[in-house]
Amino acid sequence: MPKRVEVLQIAGREVTITNPDKVYFPEAGHTKLDLVRYYLAVADGALRGVSRRPMALKRFVDGAEGEAFFQKRAPEHRPDWIETVELAFPSGRTADEVVLRDAAGLAWVVNLGCIDLNPHPVRAEDLDHPDELRADLDPVPGVGWEQIRDVALVAREVLTDVGLTGWPKTSGSRGIHVNVRIRQEWTFAEVRRAALALAREVERRAPAIATSKWWKEERHGVFLDYNQNARDRTVASAYSVRPLPDARVSTPLTWDEVPDCRPEDFTLLTVPARYAAIGDPGAGIDTATGSLEGLLELVARHEAEGLGDAPWPPNYRKQEGEPPRVMPSRQRRPAADYDTPEAAAEREKGRAAMERRMERAAEERATLGGPARTRPPTLGEPTPARTRPPTLGGPAQTRPTPTGRRKSTIPVIEIARAAKKDDALAGLERWKARWPAAAAGLEPADVLVDSMRGRSTTWTRIRVNLTHVPQGERPPQEALDPDYDPWVGITDADRDAWRQDGRRRARSAE
Repeated sequence: MPKRVEVLQIAGREVTITNPDKVYFPEAGHTKLDLVRYYLAVADGALRGVSRRPMALKRFVDGAEGEAFFQKRAPEHRPDWIETVELAFPSGRTADEVVLRDAAGLAWVVNLGCIDLNPHPVRAEDLDHPDELRADLDPVPGVGWEQIRDVALVAREVLTDVGLTGWPKTSGSRGIHVNVRIRQEWTFAEVRRAALALAREVERRAPAIATSKWWKEERHGVFLDYNQNARDRTVASAYSVRPLPDARVSTPLTWDEVPDCRPEDFTLLTVPARYAAIGDPGAGIDTATGSLEGLLELVARHEAEGLGDAPWPPNYRKQEGEPPRVMPSRQRRPAADYDTPEAAAEREKGRAAMERRMERAAEERATLGGPARTRPPTLGEPTPARTRPPTLGGPAQTRPTPTGRRKSTIPVIEIARAAKKDDALAGLERWKARWPAAAAGLEPADVLVDSMRGRSTTWTRIRVNLTHVPQGERPPQEALDPDYDPWVGITDADRDAWRQDGRRRARSAE
């Protein structure tokens, strides 16, 4: 029996929604068609965030509780009215990414399994000069919503002082985004540096609740993620539904709403009625274009005070003036030793290896139509131990392989690596049960939960900062539990199986 389809007439175009009754949010009961209808109800507002922008497709072919994968390249088979533009990445690679211009395009990407929308901060007409600076307020664990709102209000003050208008919205997850329209006169590097100056000024004005520190082990309060303004970075745009059980929405706000807003109030069910009643609070963003000159003057002031650049993400080449790209707890040498030609060659070797892995992942996604995957352990089956070649005079060991406690300024140990966040958190609970005295001394910000890039999806790493644990009670580094490696076990047989499974998944995904 053929699967049911729903054919919609949208903006003068015909859009076919395949498998419209597929449940995307099991807890709330929302289907794919419900998601399409939501985006059509808020189409003008959603398009204000994505229109004319290249967009990475974040596809949840199994719904919000399934495994997502990013697809940068536009699908080969697409309607002739779906536009694309060739985008260049820091690695030197290029891809033709989707560019939306109308509500029909919104419905089309949702049919592909996109729940949230992830556009770049540039327009298709000029890919080298962003027209948007993005302040991403990301709280460390344990930080309450009230503190996030307070930091957003400080960010507004700073922006106002430099002649810019900030447009707030809930992230739909744990934080707040403040978007700023700017003239297309500055490069990605300049916009990122301006965002760093903004983060540092917010931290200076509110040091107890805000931070600009890149390394998680140094953070507290709310982190202003300046690196979201680097080339190739995307964030969920206005009116994006997030893959949470209640189908929460990244919702534009007025500044008067920020002090009292609650993120759980904005969902797929509630936002269309709000939109119909009050319109889009972000409707004026495109007419509030400003200049970066004030923030760049702040950059110059910071440099005169000895505050240079800050770390970039790991898949970018080290930049001139960037400090050592190593976690403070692992820095064993003077900063100058990290700027030698030998150190640069080693960094480039690691970065190139990362890019090769990402390219292979992209090829697998293109072939499979979904995330590459290996067979997960069955219930009760232990995660296979990960090993490395034997060291000179010693046996093969699992990672990490400490040969004694590191000399470091920050005592950090690694607890778990897992394909799923819940599995990593379960490993953390087992560690706490083994070391109750140390666990009792931890503050919320001492537990570092990192989302790491794998072949085509993310995996989770958990580390613990033992700064607040008395030195004599600090546990040693142990074997990881669980100990997951996203790169192990890749064989030709796996690839053949993925291709066969991928074809089946591509046929059933929509």
